[in-house]
Amino acid sequence: MRFPALLLALTLGCASVSASGVKVVRLLPEYMPADSFARISEFFDGKENTRGATILRTQPKSRDGFYFNLRTQTEAPVELVWVVLEIITPASADPRVESFAVSLPKGSHLIRLGLTGKDWPSAKDRPAAWKLRILGVNGAELAMEQSYLWSKPDAPIPAQPAEPSAPKAD
Repeated sequence: MRFPALLLALTLGCASVSASGVKVVRLLPEYMPADSFARISEFFDGKENTRGATILRTQPKSRDGFYFNLRTQTEAPVELVWVVLEIITPASADPRVESFAVSLPKGSHLIRLGLTGKDWPSAKDRPAAWKLRILGVNGAELAMEQSYLWSKPDAPIPAQPAEPSAPKAD
């Protein structure tokens, strides 16, 4: 009797995950200098050529920074989702939270989320841990990715050695 109930629970759980139709194909965090975004077309029209990607920055006028290059796959276009990035930076042990509103077209799409300008200390720094969630307009989690250290449990406190007992007198 327990096996059919478990099978039903797993089936319903899988259906709710895939019902959103949003999938994280790949997530590559990396530092990107401003010249990574330079395209020849920008010299002619003065507009940044994104090559079809969505590029969102915490400091829009600055291109240097640490980016989360997120490739999504959707079964149908999604008019609005919130991408919530929680990151522990070299500057603070407290998680920093950034939220970005994004539209997802049908199929595969690249989104570059950048902590730029004064929001990222230097090219040499790396995040200690991070978690990225894609949320629907109703707040439901559609997809989630996180670094290993984000979910790593706190290290157990080592047991204190027992105090040595006084030698016995004979």
